[in-house]
Amino acid sequence: MKKTIALAMSLLMAVSLLAGCGQKSPADERKANNEIVVGIAQDLGSSLDPRNLASAGAREVLFNVFEGLYKPTASGDFAPALATEYKVSEDGKTYTFTIREGVKFHNGKTMTPDDVVYTFKSYTEDGTDSNLKAALENVTDVKADGGTVVITLAEANSDFMAYVASIHVIPSDYTEQETKPVGTGPFRFESRNVQESIVLTRNDDYYGTKAKVAKVTYKIYEAGTALVTALAGGAVDIVAHLTEAQIKNLDKSYTVLEGTMNLVQALYLNNADGPLADVRVRQALCYAVDVQKMLDLTAGGHGTRVGSSIYPAFTKYFDASLADAYPHDVAKAKDLLKQAGYENGFDLVITVPGNYTNHVDTAVVLVEQLKEAGVNASVKEVDWNSWLKDVYQGRQYQATVVGFDASMLTAGAMLNRFVSDSSKNISNFKSEAYDALIAEASSITDDARRTECYRAAEKILSDEAANVYLQDMADFVAIRSTLDGYQFYPLYVMDLSTVGYK
Repeated sequence: MKKTIALAMSLLMAVSLLAGCGQKSPADERKANNEIVVGIAQDLGSSLDPRNLASAGAREVLFNVFEGLYKPTASGDFAPALATEYKVSEDGKTYTFTIREGVKFHNGKTMTPDDVVYTFKSYTEDGTDSNLKAALENVTDVKADGGTVVITLAEANSDFMAYVASIHVIPSDYTEQETKPVGTGPFRFESRNVQESIVLTRNDDYYGTKAKVAKVTYKIYEAGTALVTALAGGAVDIVAHLTEAQIKNLDKSYTVLEGTMNLVQALYLNNADGPLADVRVRQALCYAVDVQKMLDLTAGGHGTRVGSSIYPAFTKYFDASLADAYPHDVAKAKDLLKQAGYENGFDLVITVPGNYTNHVDTAVVLVEQLKEAGVNASVKEVDWNSWLKDVYQGRQYQATVVGFDASMLTAGAMLNRFVSDSSKNISNFKSEAYDALIAEASSITDDARRTECYRAAEKILSDEAANVYLQDMADFVAIRSTLDGYQFYPLYVMDLSTVGYK
Protein backbone atom coordinates (compact mmCIF):
# COMPACT_ATOMS: atom_id res chain seq x y z
CA MET A 1 0.00 0.00 0.00
CA LYS A 2 2.83 2.39 0.88
CA LYS A 3 4.47 1.71 -2.49
CA THR A 4 1.19 2.43 -4.27
CA ILE A 5 0.74 5.71 -2.41
CA ALA A 6 4.35 6.68 -3.06
CA LEU A 7 3.95 5.94 -6.78
CA ALA A 8 0.76 7.99 -6.94
CA MET A 9 2.46 10.89 -5.18
CA SER A 10 5.37 10.69 -7.63
CA LEU A 11 3.05 10.81 -10.61
CA LEU A 12 1.17 13.77 -9.13
CA MET A 13 4.44 15.61 -8.55
CA ALA A 14 5.52 14.87 -12.11
CA VAL A 15 2.27 16.30 -13.50
CA SER A 16 2.67 19.35 -11.27
CA LEU A 17 6.23 19.87 -12.45
CA LEU A 18 5.16 19.65 -16.11
CA ALA A 19 2.40 22.20 -15.48
CA GLY A 20 4.84 24.37 -13.58
CA CYS A 21 7.26 24.25 -16.48
CA GLY A 22 4.54 25.85 -18.63
CA GLN A 23 4.11 23.05 -21.16
CA LYS A 24 2.24 24.60 -24.07
CA SER A 25 -1.02 23.33 -25.51
CA PRO A 26 -1.30 22.86 -29.30
CA ALA A 27 -3.26 26.14 -29.44
CA ASP A 28 -0.47 27.93 -27.58
CA GLU A 29 2.08 26.41 -29.94
CA ARG A 30 0.13 27.71 -32.93
CA LYS A 31 -0.02 31.16 -31.39
CA ALA A 32 3.74 31.09 -30.75
CA ASN A 33 4.30 30.13 -34.41
CA ASN A 34 1.69 32.67 -35.64
CA GLU A 35 -0.36 29.90 -37.27
CA ILE A 36 -4.04 29.05 -37.26
CA VAL A 37 -6.12 25.98 -38.11
CA VAL A 38 -9.49 26.46 -39.81
CA GLY A 39 -12.07 23.66 -39.85
CA ILE A 40 -14.05 23.22 -43.06
CA ALA A 41 -16.75 20.73 -44.03
CA GLN A 42 -15.62 19.72 -47.51
CA ASP A 43 -12.61 19.32 -49.73
CA LEU A 44 -12.16 21.72 -52.65
CA GLY A 45 -12.95 19.41 -55.53
CA SER A 46 -10.80 17.94 -58.28
CA SER A 47 -9.51 21.25 -59.65
CA LEU A 48 -8.05 24.30 -57.88
CA ASP A 49 -7.94 26.31 -61.10
CA PRO A 50 -10.00 29.48 -60.45
CA ARG A 51 -11.67 29.07 -63.84
CA ASN A 52 -13.09 25.69 -62.85
CA LEU A 53 -14.05 25.83 -59.17
CA ALA A 54 -16.99 23.54 -58.54
CA SER A 55 -18.29 24.75 -55.19
CA ALA A 56 -18.82 27.76 -52.95
CA GLY A 57 -16.55 26.09 -50.40
CA ALA A 58 -13.65 26.09 -52.86
CA ARG A 59 -14.20 29.76 -53.69
CA GLU A 60 -14.38 30.54 -49.97
CA VAL A 61 -10.87 29.14 -49.36
CA LEU A 62 -9.19 30.28 -52.56
CA PHE A 63 -10.46 33.86 -52.12
CA ASN A 64 -7.24 34.19 -50.11
CA VAL A 65 -5.04 33.03 -53.01
CA PHE A 66 -6.50 34.76 -56.08
CA GLU A 67 -7.45 38.33 -56.97
CA GLY A 68 -8.99 40.23 -59.82
CA LEU A 69 -8.36 43.73 -61.14
CA TYR A 70 -10.78 44.84 -58.43
CA LYS A 71 -11.93 42.83 -55.43
CA PRO A 72 -15.11 42.76 -53.34
CA THR A 73 -15.00 44.33 -49.89
CA ALA A 74 -16.80 43.48 -46.64
CA SER A 75 -19.04 46.53 -47.21
CA GLY A 76 -20.19 45.29 -50.62
CA ASP A 77 -18.12 47.69 -52.70
CA PHE A 78 -15.26 46.98 -55.11
CA ALA A 79 -11.75 48.09 -54.21
CA PRO A 80 -8.70 48.44 -56.46
CA ALA A 81 -6.57 45.30 -56.48
CA LEU A 82 -4.47 44.39 -59.51
CA ALA A 83 -5.63 47.61 -61.15
CA THR A 84 -5.15 50.94 -59.43
CA GLU A 85 -8.03 52.66 -61.20
CA TYR A 86 -10.36 52.44 -64.17
CA LYS A 87 -12.20 54.76 -66.51
CA VAL A 88 -15.41 54.14 -68.43
CA SER A 89 -16.33 55.72 -71.74
CA GLU A 90 -19.45 57.87 -71.94
CA ASP A 91 -21.39 55.14 -73.74
CA GLY A 92 -20.47 52.65 -70.99
CA LYS A 93 -18.89 50.21 -73.45
CA THR A 94 -15.16 50.75 -72.95
CA TYR A 95 -13.32 50.15 -69.66
CA THR A 96 -9.68 51.16 -69.34
CA PHE A 97 -7.85 49.66 -66.36
CA THR A 98 -4.50 50.97 -65.15
CA ILE A 99 -2.53 47.87 -64.16
CA ARG A 100 -0.68 47.96 -60.85
CA GLU A 101 3.09 47.81 -61.33
CA GLY A 102 5.44 45.46 -59.50
CA VAL A 103 2.88 42.80 -58.54
CA LYS A 104 4.38 39.33 -58.35
CA PHE A 105 2.62 36.04 -58.82
CA HIS A 106 3.28 33.42 -56.18
CA ASN A 107 5.75 31.69 -58.51
CA GLY A 108 7.89 34.85 -58.63
CA LYS A 109 6.84 36.07 -62.06
CA THR A 110 5.95 39.77 -62.35
CA MET A 111 2.36 40.31 -63.49
CA THR A 112 1.96 42.20 -66.77
CA PRO A 113 -1.02 43.53 -68.75
CA ASP A 114 -0.51 40.55 -71.08
CA ASP A 115 -1.33 38.21 -68.19
CA VAL A 116 -4.59 40.09 -67.70
CA VAL A 117 -5.47 39.76 -71.38
CA TYR A 118 -4.62 36.04 -71.27
CA THR A 119 -6.80 35.58 -68.18
CA PHE A 120 -9.90 37.20 -69.66
CA LYS A 121 -9.58 35.20 -72.86
CA SER A 122 -8.96 31.93 -71.05
CA TYR A 123 -12.04 32.39 -68.87
CA THR A 124 -14.05 32.61 -72.06
CA GLU A 125 -12.44 29.49 -73.51
CA ASP A 126 -11.75 27.31 -70.46
CA GLY A 127 -13.98 28.55 -67.66
CA THR A 128 -16.96 26.56 -66.42
CA ASP A 129 -18.83 29.33 -64.60
CA SER A 130 -21.87 29.91 -66.79
CA ASN A 131 -22.56 33.35 -65.29
CA LEU A 132 -19.07 34.55 -66.15
CA LYS A 133 -19.19 32.99 -69.60
CA ALA A 134 -22.46 34.74 -70.31
CA ALA A 135 -21.00 38.05 -69.16
CA LEU A 136 -17.86 37.61 -71.24
CA GLU A 137 -19.89 36.92 -74.35
CA ASN A 138 -20.62 40.63 -74.20
CA VAL A 139 -16.87 41.39 -74.40
CA THR A 140 -15.78 42.11 -77.96
CA ASP A 141 -12.13 42.95 -77.32
CA VAL A 142 -9.48 42.79 -74.59
CA LYS A 143 -6.11 44.33 -75.35
CA ALA A 144 -3.01 45.60 -73.58
CA ASP A 145 -2.08 49.20 -74.25
CA GLY A 146 1.12 50.16 -72.47
CA GLY A 147 0.39 49.96 -68.75
CA THR A 148 -3.35 49.59 -69.25
CA VAL A 149 -5.82 46.95 -70.35
CA VAL A 150 -8.74 48.11 -72.47
CA ILE A 151 -11.93 46.01 -72.45
CA THR A 152 -14.67 46.74 -74.97
CA LEU A 153 -18.25 45.57 -74.56
CA ALA A 154 -20.88 45.07 -77.22
CA GLU A 155 -23.49 46.53 -74.88
CA ALA A 156 -23.12 48.55 -71.68
CA ASN A 157 -23.65 46.52 -68.50
CA SER A 158 -23.89 48.12 -65.07
CA ASP A 159 -22.91 44.81 -63.43
CA PHE A 160 -19.66 44.54 -65.34
CA MET A 161 -17.40 45.46 -62.40
CA ALA A 162 -18.86 42.57 -60.41
CA TYR A 163 -17.73 40.25 -63.20
CA VAL A 164 -14.31 41.90 -63.27
CA ALA A 165 -13.92 41.29 -59.54
CA SER A 166 -14.76 37.61 -60.10
CA ILE A 167 -12.13 37.01 -62.78
CA HIS A 168 -8.96 36.01 -61.00
CA VAL A 169 -5.77 36.96 -62.80
CA ILE A 170 -3.33 34.10 -63.40
CA PRO A 171 0.05 33.88 -65.16
CA SER A 172 -0.12 33.18 -68.87
CA ASP A 173 2.70 30.65 -68.96
CA TYR A 174 1.78 28.47 -65.98
CA THR A 175 0.21 25.05 -66.55
CA GLU A 176 -0.33 23.55 -63.07
CA GLN A 177 -3.26 25.60 -61.79
CA GLU A 178 -5.41 22.53 -61.18
CA THR A 179 -3.07 21.05 -58.57
CA LYS A 180 -0.71 23.86 -57.53
CA PRO A 181 -2.62 27.12 -57.96
CA VAL A 182 -0.70 30.36 -58.42
CA GLY A 183 -2.31 33.74 -57.87
CA THR A 184 -1.36 37.13 -56.43
CA GLY A 185 -3.35 37.15 -53.16
CA PRO A 186 -2.22 37.66 -49.55
CA PHE A 187 -1.71 33.90 -49.12
CA ARG A 188 0.07 31.43 -51.37
CA PHE A 189 -0.84 27.79 -51.83
CA GLU A 190 1.62 25.53 -50.03
CA SER A 191 0.27 21.97 -50.10
CA ARG A 192 -2.77 19.74 -50.16
CA ASN A 193 -3.66 16.30 -48.82
CA VAL A 194 -6.89 15.31 -50.57
CA GLN A 195 -9.78 14.88 -48.11
CA GLU A 196 -7.49 15.91 -45.25
CA SER A 197 -6.02 19.41 -45.44
CA ILE A 198 -4.99 22.46 -47.45
CA VAL A 199 -2.10 24.63 -46.31
CA LEU A 200 -1.61 28.31 -47.21
CA THR A 201 1.34 30.47 -46.20
CA ARG A 202 1.61 34.24 -46.07
CA ASN A 203 2.68 35.95 -49.29
CA ASP A 204 5.45 38.19 -48.01
CA ASP A 205 5.77 39.75 -51.49
CA TYR A 206 2.16 40.94 -51.40
CA TYR A 207 1.79 44.49 -52.71
CA GLY A 208 -0.90 45.43 -50.20
CA THR A 209 -1.37 45.00 -46.46
CA LYS A 210 0.32 41.75 -45.47
CA ALA A 211 -1.68 38.98 -43.84
CA LYS A 212 -1.36 38.93 -40.05
CA VAL A 213 -0.78 35.19 -39.61
CA ALA A 214 2.09 33.32 -41.24
CA LYS A 215 0.31 30.05 -41.97
CA VAL A 216 -3.24 28.73 -42.34
CA THR A 217 -4.06 25.03 -42.31
CA TYR A 218 -7.56 24.08 -43.41
CA LYS A 219 -8.54 20.77 -41.84
CA ILE A 220 -11.38 18.92 -43.53
CA TYR A 221 -14.06 17.40 -41.30
CA GLU A 222 -16.79 15.95 -43.50
CA ALA A 223 -18.52 14.38 -40.49
CA GLY A 224 -20.28 16.96 -38.34
CA THR A 225 -19.49 14.98 -35.19
CA ALA A 226 -15.78 15.09 -36.00
CA LEU A 227 -15.94 18.85 -36.36
CA VAL A 228 -17.65 19.22 -32.99
CA THR A 229 -15.02 16.95 -31.43
CA ALA A 230 -12.26 19.08 -32.95
CA LEU A 231 -13.83 22.20 -31.45
CA ALA A 232 -14.25 20.58 -28.05
CA GLY A 233 -10.63 19.47 -28.09
CA GLY A 234 -9.28 22.85 -29.23
CA ALA A 235 -7.85 21.36 -32.43
CA VAL A 236 -9.16 24.23 -34.59
CA ASP A 237 -9.07 28.01 -34.22
CA ILE A 238 -11.85 29.09 -36.58
CA VAL A 239 -14.94 27.28 -37.85
CA ALA A 240 -17.69 28.99 -39.83
CA HIS A 241 -21.19 27.88 -40.80
CA LEU A 242 -21.96 26.19 -37.49
CA THR A 243 -25.44 25.38 -36.24
CA GLU A 244 -26.91 26.69 -33.01
CA ALA A 245 -26.59 23.22 -31.49
CA GLN A 246 -22.89 23.10 -32.38
CA ILE A 247 -22.09 26.37 -30.63
CA LYS A 248 -24.10 25.78 -27.45
CA ASN A 249 -21.43 23.93 -25.51
CA LEU A 250 -18.33 25.82 -26.58
CA ASP A 251 -16.13 26.89 -23.69
CA LYS A 252 -14.72 30.35 -23.06
CA SER A 253 -11.69 29.68 -25.27
CA TYR A 254 -13.95 30.53 -28.24
CA THR A 255 -15.94 33.62 -29.16
CA VAL A 256 -19.06 33.12 -31.29
CA LEU A 257 -19.79 35.66 -34.02
CA GLU A 258 -23.09 35.83 -35.86
CA GLY A 259 -23.64 37.03 -39.41
CA THR A 260 -25.52 35.73 -42.43
CA MET A 261 -24.31 33.27 -45.04
CA ASN A 262 -25.58 35.30 -48.00
CA LEU A 263 -27.11 32.35 -49.76
CA VAL A 264 -30.55 30.90 -50.36
CA GLN A 265 -31.25 27.63 -48.61
CA ALA A 266 -34.20 25.81 -50.13
CA LEU A 267 -35.73 22.44 -50.67
CA TYR A 268 -34.66 22.39 -54.31
CA LEU A 269 -36.99 20.33 -56.48
CA ASN A 270 -36.38 18.45 -59.71
CA ASN A 271 -39.26 19.92 -61.73
CA ALA A 272 -38.84 17.18 -64.34
CA ASP A 273 -39.34 14.30 -61.91
CA GLY A 274 -42.71 12.53 -61.73
CA PRO A 275 -45.13 14.26 -59.32
CA LEU A 276 -42.84 17.31 -59.06
CA ALA A 277 -43.53 18.16 -62.71
CA ASP A 278 -47.02 19.28 -61.59
CA VAL A 279 -47.03 22.84 -60.26
CA ARG A 280 -49.86 21.93 -57.86
CA VAL A 281 -47.65 19.33 -56.19
CA ARG A 282 -44.81 21.82 -55.80
CA GLN A 283 -47.21 24.40 -54.39
CA ALA A 284 -48.54 21.77 -51.98
CA LEU A 285 -45.03 21.20 -50.66
CA CYS A 286 -44.68 24.96 -50.10
CA TYR A 287 -47.89 25.06 -48.05
CA ALA A 288 -46.91 21.93 -46.11
CA VAL A 289 -43.64 23.44 -44.87
CA ASP A 290 -43.67 25.70 -41.82
CA VAL A 291 -40.49 27.73 -42.38
CA GLN A 292 -40.62 29.63 -39.10
CA LYS A 293 -41.04 26.44 -37.08
CA MET A 294 -38.14 24.92 -39.00
CA LEU A 295 -35.99 27.94 -38.05
CA ASP A 296 -37.06 27.62 -34.42
CA LEU A 297 -36.16 23.94 -34.30
CA THR A 298 -32.87 24.06 -36.20
CA ALA A 299 -31.44 27.48 -35.35
CA GLY A 300 -33.30 28.87 -32.36
CA GLY A 301 -35.22 31.18 -34.69
CA HIS A 302 -32.10 32.63 -36.28
CA GLY A 303 -32.00 33.15 -40.05
CA THR A 304 -34.04 35.27 -42.47
CA ARG A 305 -36.98 33.78 -44.32
CA VAL A 306 -36.88 34.17 -48.10
CA GLY A 307 -39.51 33.42 -50.71
CA SER A 308 -37.40 33.24 -53.84
CA SER A 309 -33.81 32.99 -55.07
CA ILE A 310 -32.56 36.37 -53.81
CA TYR A 311 -31.17 36.97 -50.33
CA PRO A 312 -31.56 40.21 -48.31
CA ALA A 313 -28.09 41.63 -49.02
CA PHE A 314 -29.39 42.43 -52.53
CA THR A 315 -31.52 45.10 -50.93
CA LYS A 316 -33.35 46.64 -53.88
CA TYR A 317 -33.96 43.29 -55.55
CA PHE A 318 -35.07 41.40 -52.44
CA ASP A 319 -38.85 41.06 -52.14
CA ALA A 320 -39.56 40.24 -48.50
CA SER A 321 -43.28 39.78 -49.19
CA LEU A 322 -42.61 36.56 -51.10
CA ALA A 323 -41.63 34.87 -47.84
CA ASP A 324 -45.35 34.96 -46.98
CA ALA A 325 -46.62 33.68 -50.34
CA TYR A 326 -47.27 30.20 -48.93
CA PRO A 327 -48.45 30.43 -45.31
CA HIS A 328 -48.35 27.10 -43.50
CA ASP A 329 -51.61 25.34 -44.41
CA VAL A 330 -51.72 21.53 -44.28
CA ALA A 331 -55.34 21.40 -45.45
CA LYS A 332 -54.48 23.51 -48.51
CA ALA A 333 -51.51 21.23 -49.23
CA LYS A 334 -53.68 18.10 -49.06
CA ASP A 335 -56.30 19.68 -51.34
CA LEU A 336 -53.69 20.56 -53.98
CA LEU A 337 -52.26 17.05 -53.83
CA LYS A 338 -55.77 15.65 -54.31
CA GLN A 339 -56.34 17.93 -57.33
CA ALA A 340 -53.08 16.66 -58.82
CA GLY A 341 -54.09 13.03 -58.35
CA TYR A 342 -52.01 12.30 -55.27
CA GLU A 343 -54.71 12.10 -52.62
CA ASN A 344 -52.73 9.33 -50.92
CA GLY A 345 -49.46 11.24 -51.22
CA PHE A 346 -46.27 10.01 -52.83
CA ASP A 347 -42.73 9.08 -51.91
CA LEU A 348 -40.12 11.84 -51.88
CA VAL A 349 -36.41 11.26 -51.31
CA ILE A 350 -34.46 14.31 -50.11
CA THR A 351 -30.80 13.78 -51.00
CA VAL A 352 -28.51 15.85 -48.78
CA PRO A 353 -24.71 16.25 -48.59
CA GLY A 354 -24.03 14.70 -45.20
CA ASN A 355 -21.05 16.92 -44.43
CA TYR A 356 -23.34 19.94 -44.00
CA THR A 357 -25.03 19.45 -40.64
CA ASN A 358 -27.26 22.51 -41.08
CA HIS A 359 -28.73 21.15 -44.31
CA VAL A 360 -29.19 17.68 -42.84
CA ASP A 361 -30.94 19.12 -39.77
CA THR A 362 -33.24 21.16 -42.01
CA ALA A 363 -34.08 18.12 -44.14
CA VAL A 364 -34.97 16.07 -41.06
CA VAL A 365 -37.48 18.72 -39.92
CA LEU A 366 -38.95 19.04 -43.41
CA VAL A 367 -39.52 15.27 -43.58
CA GLU A 368 -41.78 15.42 -40.52
CA GLN A 369 -43.66 18.48 -41.77
CA LEU A 370 -44.28 16.96 -45.21
CA LYS A 371 -45.59 13.74 -43.65
CA GLU A 372 -48.37 15.78 -42.02
CA ALA A 373 -49.61 16.56 -45.52
CA GLY A 374 -49.37 12.91 -46.58
CA VAL A 375 -46.03 13.06 -48.41
CA ASN A 376 -43.84 10.09 -47.46
CA ALA A 377 -40.53 11.93 -47.38
CA SER A 378 -37.17 10.50 -46.34
CA VAL A 379 -33.60 11.77 -46.07
CA LYS A 380 -30.76 10.19 -48.03
CA GLU A 381 -27.34 11.41 -46.88
CA VAL A 382 -24.50 11.22 -49.42
CA ASP A 383 -20.90 12.41 -49.47
CA TRP A 384 -20.10 15.72 -51.12
CA ASN A 385 -18.52 14.29 -54.28
CA SER A 386 -21.52 12.04 -54.86
CA TRP A 387 -23.85 15.00 -54.41
CA LEU A 388 -21.88 17.04 -56.95
CA LYS A 389 -21.82 14.21 -59.47
CA ASP A 390 -25.32 12.79 -59.13
CA VAL A 391 -27.44 15.72 -57.96
CA TYR A 392 -25.78 18.93 -59.15
CA GLN A 393 -24.28 17.71 -62.40
CA GLY A 394 -26.36 14.63 -63.21
CA ARG A 395 -29.72 15.92 -61.85
CA GLN A 396 -30.50 12.37 -60.74
CA TYR A 397 -32.57 13.24 -57.70
CA GLN A 398 -36.04 14.27 -56.55
CA ALA A 399 -35.29 16.92 -53.93
CA THR A 400 -32.29 18.26 -52.06
CA VAL A 401 -31.57 20.75 -49.29
CA VAL A 402 -28.56 23.00 -49.97
CA GLY A 403 -27.74 26.68 -50.17
CA PHE A 404 -26.77 28.54 -53.33
CA ASP A 405 -24.68 31.70 -53.19
CA ALA A 406 -24.17 34.42 -55.78
CA SER A 407 -20.46 33.66 -56.47
CA MET A 408 -20.27 37.37 -57.38
CA LEU A 409 -22.07 40.49 -56.23
CA THR A 410 -24.87 40.46 -58.80
CA ALA A 411 -28.49 39.48 -58.52
CA GLY A 412 -28.14 37.95 -61.96
CA ALA A 413 -25.73 35.39 -60.56
CA MET A 414 -28.55 34.11 -58.34
CA LEU A 415 -31.33 34.23 -60.92
CA ASN A 416 -29.54 33.19 -64.12
CA ARG A 417 -29.23 29.63 -62.84
CA PHE A 418 -32.96 29.07 -63.38
CA VAL A 419 -32.96 30.05 -67.06
CA SER A 420 -34.21 27.02 -68.98
CA ASP A 421 -30.92 26.17 -70.70
CA SER A 422 -28.54 27.08 -67.86
CA SER A 423 -26.03 24.39 -66.95
CA LYS A 424 -26.67 25.36 -63.31
CA ASN A 425 -30.45 24.88 -63.51
CA ILE A 426 -30.48 22.05 -61.00
CA SER A 427 -34.27 22.34 -60.70
CA ASN A 428 -34.93 21.77 -64.43
CA PHE A 429 -37.22 24.80 -64.16
CA LYS A 430 -38.65 26.00 -67.45
CA SER A 431 -40.53 29.24 -68.08
CA GLU A 432 -40.50 31.31 -71.26
CA ALA A 433 -41.67 34.36 -69.34
CA TYR A 434 -38.87 33.94 -66.82
CA ASP A 435 -36.26 33.47 -69.54
CA ALA A 436 -37.45 36.63 -71.29
CA LEU A 437 -37.21 38.73 -68.10
CA ILE A 438 -33.68 37.54 -67.33
CA ALA A 439 -32.61 38.14 -70.93
CA GLU A 440 -33.98 41.69 -70.81
CA ALA A 441 -32.34 42.41 -67.45
CA SER A 442 -29.00 41.23 -68.82
CA SER A 443 -29.17 43.46 -71.87
CA ILE A 444 -30.16 46.86 -70.46
CA THR A 445 -28.44 49.67 -68.58
CA ASP A 446 -31.58 51.15 -67.03
CA ASP A 447 -31.19 50.12 -63.40
CA ALA A 448 -34.80 50.81 -62.48
CA ARG A 449 -36.07 48.58 -65.28
CA ARG A 450 -33.52 45.89 -64.40
CA THR A 451 -34.82 45.92 -60.84
CA GLU A 452 -38.39 45.50 -62.16
CA CYS A 453 -37.29 42.55 -64.31
CA TYR A 454 -35.51 40.79 -61.49
CA ARG A 455 -38.36 41.24 -59.02
CA ALA A 456 -40.86 40.00 -61.62
CA ALA A 457 -38.65 36.98 -62.26
CA GLU A 458 -38.54 36.24 -58.52
CA LYS A 459 -42.33 36.33 -58.44
CA ILE A 460 -42.46 33.72 -61.20
CA LEU A 461 -40.17 31.41 -59.22
CA SER A 462 -42.54 31.85 -56.28
CA ASP A 463 -45.80 31.48 -58.22
CA GLU A 464 -44.53 28.41 -60.05
CA ALA A 465 -43.11 26.99 -56.79
CA ALA A 466 -39.88 26.18 -58.59
CA ASN A 467 -38.52 25.24 -55.17
CA VAL A 468 -39.57 25.42 -51.53
CA TYR A 469 -37.66 28.52 -50.48
CA LEU A 470 -36.54 28.63 -46.87
CA GLN A 471 -33.95 31.09 -45.62
CA ASP A 472 -30.74 33.03 -45.78
CA MET A 473 -29.05 31.09 -43.01
CA ALA A 474 -27.54 32.61 -39.91
CA ASP A 475 -23.79 32.11 -39.99
CA PHE A 476 -22.32 31.21 -36.62
CA VAL A 477 -18.53 31.46 -36.52
CA ALA A 478 -16.49 30.09 -33.64
CA ILE A 479 -13.15 31.89 -33.36
CA ARG A 480 -10.51 31.38 -30.72
CA SER A 481 -10.72 34.15 -28.14
CA THR A 482 -7.08 35.07 -28.69
CA LEU A 483 -7.87 36.03 -32.31
CA ASP A 484 -9.70 38.99 -33.80
CA GLY A 485 -10.22 40.72 -37.14
CA TYR A 486 -12.74 38.30 -38.67
CA GLN A 487 -15.11 40.04 -41.12
CA PHE A 488 -18.40 38.97 -42.67
CA TYR A 489 -18.75 39.61 -46.41
CA PRO A 490 -21.88 39.92 -48.57
CA LEU A 491 -20.42 36.96 -50.46
CA TYR A 492 -19.70 33.40 -49.36
CA VAL A 493 -15.99 34.00 -48.69
CA MET A 494 -13.64 33.86 -45.73
CA ASP A 495 -10.94 36.56 -45.79
CA LEU A 496 -8.21 35.40 -43.42
CA SER A 497 -5.78 38.21 -44.23
CA THR A 498 -7.38 40.42 -41.55
CA VAL A 499 -7.38 37.75 -38.82
CA GLY A 500 -4.57 37.87 -36.26
CA TYR A 501 -3.64 37.23 -32.67
CA LYS A 502 -4.46 39.98 -30.17
